[in-house]
Amino acid sequence: MSHKNQNGVTNVAYVVEAGEGASNGKAKNGTAAQLPQPDALPEAAGRQQWSNPIEFLLSCVAMSVGLGNIWRFPFVAYENGGGAFLIPYLCVLIFIGKPLYYMELCLGQFASAGAVKVWQLAPAFKGVGYGQALATWSVVTYYVSLMALTVFYFFASFSSVLPWSECGEGWSTKYCVRSSSNHSLLTFNVSLAKSSSEEYFINEVLRSDPSGLDNGMSAPEWRLSLCLLFSWLLIFLVLVKGVASSGKVAYFTALFPYLVLFILLGRGATLPGAVDGIIYFLKPQWEKLLEVKVWYAALSQSFFSLSVGFGSIIMFASYNDFRHNVYRDATIISYTDTFTSILAGLTIFSILGYLANELGVDVKDVLKGGGSTLAFVSYPDVLSRFTFAPQFFATLFFLMLFTLGIGSATALTGCVITIICDEFPRWKKWLVTLCVCIVGYLMGLVYVTPQGQYVLTLIDYYGGGFLIFILAALEVIAVHWVYGIKRFCLDIEFMLNRKTSYYWKFCWAILIPVVLIVVFFYTVATSEALTHGKYVFGPGAIGFGVALTLFAVSTVPALFLYAYVKRYRKGMGLLESVKDTFRPSDKWGPRDPVLNRNYKDFLAGNNPAVPMDGIDNPASDIEIHRF
Repeated sequence: MSHKNQNGVTNVAYVVEAGEGASNGKAKNGTAAQLPQPDALPEAAGRQQWSNPIEFLLSCVAMSVGLGNIWRFPFVAYENGGGAFLIPYLCVLIFIGKPLYYMELCLGQFASAGAVKVWQLAPAFKGVGYGQALATWSVVTYYVSLMALTVFYFFASFSSVLPWSECGEGWSTKYCVRSSSNHSLLTFNVSLAKSSSEEYFINEVLRSDPSGLDNGMSAPEWRLSLCLLFSWLLIFLVLVKGVASSGKVAYFTALFPYLVLFILLGRGATLPGAVDGIIYFLKPQWEKLLEVKVWYAALSQSFFSLSVGFGSIIMFASYNDFRHNVYRDATIISYTDTFTSILAGLTIFSILGYLANELGVDVKDVLKGGGSTLAFVSYPDVLSRFTFAPQFFATLFFLMLFTLGIGSATALTGCVITIICDEFPRWKKWLVTLCVCIVGYLMGLVYVTPQGQYVLTLIDYYGGGFLIFILAALEVIAVHWVYGIKRFCLDIEFMLNRKTSYYWKFCWAILIPVVLIVVFFYTVATSEALTHGKYVFGPGAIGFGVALTLFAVSTVPALFLYAYVKRYRKGMGLLESVKDTFRPSDKWGPRDPVLNRNYKDFLAGNNPAVPMDGIDNPASDIEIHRF
């Protein structure tokens, strides 16, 4: 069905439906309008595209469903209201997580560009893309080190006796209690007794230095270094051919973890005490809903679980066909991520309920903590008590963790690679991928030293947590208040043939910016001394973390100044140079030349004050992107 705007210009977005071939529209004189079919359009300026939409969808699922769903969500939910936590979590998903995901999918697909090039829509904010790249790189370097731990445990699981089930010679202390026994730690001195799984993780795997960073850095642990090398090698093989190779791997990385989760849930549900553990996980603590920190925890979990604000979503979408239905995908992915988190919670707590039943204590007494402790202490502790094939379930569990890690790590690494290749299109992508993986491995060695977990905590807080909230707030403000929500909605209408409802507009333009700004000030106001276990970071470490955050944020004013000077030297006046940095560049729009021409016609038709050939004129953009 064809559609004409008020100036009689045929809107190609109404002629070519998302995911379908072109239909013949009728021009004003009754003749058939010859419009390009999406499938017939050349690949945008030689840019790769997904082999099929399923690979894109599964890659996004593999990216969003990561390690955090398995070991972070269950603990965060338990700590912040149990079943009642699902209320703020779902609210955040609906009004913040999903809208941000949809927005970033639209940005990447519309421009066919990565997280830096996409800022042709507002050159003053190009530094946001580089800041996100730095945050992404900070996260991926330690994220792969966690994958290395899963590799270590995976191979250790093939032992005839799980090594963490006994107090091993050389790494256990006199206070070690065998995990395979049914003795409750409460029968010992609680302040001193430790399970063999805990001592194995700290003393044998990490070989952690209790003095923290006070005595400097030691050499990397050679076994973990090999596991780290294996992880980066596999990431390289997945990414070496771009989305042509990573898309195929997504069938496994997206689907295999669900198979394992259902197997483990089925096994856990049959164990004595499993129901008590699930009830403990889901039991609502309604009074928690009145606490601000619970809503902050829900925002943090949803935000980082979906991977919004890192640039990887923009990167994935940039390899889509221009008409691909990302509206549908945003809904599927966001709710799949939530379903996976709840499924993981049920699985983890059914097993912890069994452990509590074995020890004769409450669930809260066997829950050692969140993060790596839950994955490498609490869960292995349970696996060692299985009377039937504990090695089988251990290998399944750690293979699942590694698979989840691969899905997220390849997305984060691919984001950095795409940014480099967009800036230097003549460079061979496989060579860029190789160099990025080598640098990633060398930087990751710091995380497999005895002080590695302390560095991880520091980088995670300053390079991946606090920083992302700042950059995401700038991203939303730049898109919907500088570029303009009206212009952005017109872009979506042209691309997807879909009007944008007031729900999306309210979330994008008002709710999300306000919430993110409030979160920023809340984080600053409630910040406490950064710790890792009992270790408190000193001023030197804190200074390094703050410098990392400031450096990433400083890319925004630095590149704004660069864009301003560049325009000023071309002869623009002082004020006009500033204004021009906030306007879309003449390169902004669909990368394909045919679609780009139709897009400009479409904009002109929806803004009568703008002449047909005036879209590239900066002065004419004012009417287009006014809110």
